[in-house]
Amino acid sequence: MKTGQKMEKKKIKRTSQRNEMEITFDALSVNESFARVTAGAFVAPLDPTMEEISDIKTAVSEAVTNSVIHGYDDEFMKSNQIEGPGKIYMHCLIEEDVLHIEVRDTGKGIENIEQAMEPLYTSRPDMERSGMGFSFMEAFMDDLEVISKPGCGTVILMKKKMGVTSWIEQEE
Repeated sequence: MKTGQKMEKKKIKRTSQRNEMEITFDALSVNESFARVTAGAFVAPLDPTMEEISDIKTAVSEAVTNSVIHGYDDEFMKSNQIEGPGKIYMHCLIEEDVLHIEVRDTGKGIENIEQAMEPLYTSRPDMERSGMGFSFMEAFMDDLEVISKPGCGTVILMKKKMGVTSWIEQEE
């Protein structure tokens, strides 16, 4: 470029950002960290804040832990003659600035979803569970839907809009 020559700015047309992934892993507690890190890394192209990454990782951790602890308990595995661990399926989708996460199992399912979503409710008091899993998912994500059928498994659908300032930050 010659001295004094103006450089033209190229107009970059922003296209729809869409990305998708699906993973399947054994319903073992050691895979909870794998799932949370995977979801956190998947959203990286959206340049999330540390708070957003933490929220996503916490919600995924709770969803996966619920599948491991409640979906595939020993009683369900024995009564259905299932050997080895069950499977957990995680599907993540980015559409523009919205992250969709689905965590699904084919475990025993939830008999009473409304009751299961109440803070401090746990179906496993023998394991000293806090009963806050769904409450945390609701608090950290923008939308939460739980679909379940006893004997067929559970689907947890979560959404989070990225790049939105929380109302607490707006007031400051």
